[in-house]
Amino acid sequence: MSTTLQNNTIGFIGTGVMGKSMAGHLLAAGNAMHIYTRTRAKAADLLARGAQWADSPAQIAQHCEFVFTIVGMPHDVEAVYFGEKGIIANLQPGAVAIDMTTSTPALAERIAEAARQRKALALDAPVSGGDKGAREGALSIMVGGDREGFDQTLPLFELMGRNIVYQGTAGSGQRCKICNQIVVAMNMLGVCEALAFAVNSGLEPKTVLQSISAGAAGSWALTNLAPKILDHDFAPGFYVKHIIKDLTIAVEAATEVGVSVEGVKLVKSRYEELAARGFEYDGTQALYKLWQQS
Repeated sequence: MSTTLQNNTIGFIGTGVMGKSMAGHLLAAGNAMHIYTRTRAKAADLLARGAQWADSPAQIAQHCEFVFTIVGMPHDVEAVYFGEKGIIANLQPGAVAIDMTTSTPALAERIAEAARQRKALALDAPVSGGDKGAREGALSIMVGGDREGFDQTLPLFELMGRNIVYQGTAGSGQRCKICNQIVVAMNMLGVCEALAFAVNSGLEPKTVLQSISAGAAGSWALTNLAPKILDHDFAPGFYVKHIIKDLTIAVEAATEVGVSVEGVKLVKSRYEELAARGFEYDGTQALYKLWQQS
């Protein structure tokens, strides 16, 4: 199957903070799109732009060459793919199913094997870049699964991201995303501690950012999220509840391969403390609230 940027029949499941923009790029390129999400109102804009509503994941799988999913938790992925009216039982031969949720490597491997039995292909393709990267079509996309499926899907990935890397067999995309989240989490802890120190020591934090963002401490979080912290903007580009999920996956996966991730466990516990205070639907930069309230 040869893929172009347009005239493909695409199914997209999950139109939340990330998925809405990602699906929008695919639709804007001229592809026929079928949408399913648990809350239809979240798809209203895409439907107004010409996407067609589907009543279930099964209906999408029955009609689409490419089926993209980006939902919340691994149990949501499992339900969408293997539940009643799920994708796998209805996936057409030759189709490609692409899960872009951050999920577990084991579930990615299970989906790939089930798709193979349907004579279809499956990819695990989690993303990094937050809501900003999704809006700008500038995501990093880490892909595992059949190389044939990657080659077929690449023109569509390029509508959503700028750094698309094939990592290897099924589950490899999820394992790469674990690496990503380990760095992201540790970096966010450092950003929050640095800002708290700047404030408590009497420095002007915006002036501090001007200096350290351009040096060895520079990072995506320091450039994009630290200014939000200083503006008391804790709106979600990525939910606290989702980083807790990602770090739980990271700890479990690291344990399986015999790697100690004590730093990750620390950051996870701090995010769990934040969620317990009622901030699970804030953005990850809300970690700073622990220093504001301490």
